[in-house]
Amino acid sequence: MSLSRRDFIATAAVGTAGLHLPLALAADEKPKKLVMIAGTPSHGPGDHEFNAGVLLLDKCLKDVKGLETVVFKNGYPKDDSALDTADGILCFADGGGGHPLIREKRLERIGKLMAKGVGLMCAHYGVEVPKDIGAVEFREWIGGCYENSYSCNPMWKPEFTEFPKHPIANGVKPFSIRDEWYFNMRFRDDMKAITPILSAKPSDAVRDGPYVYPKGPYKHIQENKGRSEAMMWAVERTDGGRGVGFTGGHIHRNWLDDNFRKVVLNALIWICKVEVPKDGVASSVSEDDINANLDPKKKK
Repeated sequence: MSLSRRDFIATAAVGTAGLHLPLALAADEKPKKLVMIAGTPSHGPGDHEFNAGVLLLDKCLKDVKGLETVVFKNGYPKDDSALDTADGILCFADGGGGHPLIREKRLERIGKLMAKGVGLMCAHYGVEVPKDIGAVEFREWIGGCYENSYSCNPMWKPEFTEFPKHPIANGVKPFSIRDEWYFNMRFRDDMKAITPILSAKPSDAVRDGPYVYPKGPYKHIQENKGRSEAMMWAVERTDGGRGVGFTGGHIHRNWLDDNFRKVVLNALIWICKVEVPKDGVASSVSEDDINANLDPKKKK
């Protein structure tokens, strides 16, 4: 693949990180920078394909004017200086105690960026942090997080039929797709400043389990039968930054779905304060795209 002079210079400036700058951008304009961190290989083939997923999203953002992207594969970068000039950060990786943004005292590092108004989006397992390490910060930064034994993680197929009047929902049409959609997140008190983007009502059977892990069921999940649950949400922070949580993303092939993909692409440019087109971010994904950059994994 050939690179323009601008792309070549920009790529060299970030070392092994992948950088993409739309050629249509005028030379005197300063683009917004989105840094995307993909986690290390996880789960079996086709699941938790963090590297392939982030590279696919990067490809889909190539024509967004006013946006520059930097991709880090295989976990938190050894040289994270690109974050110093980031407008938005995506973390699509395994969470819990090994969450890339909480290990090695990185909460302080990320916290300083958040205080500057940098946007943050966490996807799938990346929305989970331990109750005693990072949960308070994540509720401030992205509005809510997955809490072990409070939230749950069934495989199910919600029906997303209605959307709020919000830029992230621009151009998104009703869709339904099977994934490990987490719900009953630990949100800020009174859902302060939070806008649910993708919401649906789990069936009684979904609430009754089994969940992926632990299998459950949990009494408090069963007691809320009939309640709508937010599985993607957005928040505008008092520091001027924006945050998004997205609980889907377990199954890599789901990126083939136009609406599943669009709502995530819209969110990624929204956290960077790039205007979301009225019809959302346009993109297309082929079978070849889906099969590209997959991690080498043992068969299930």
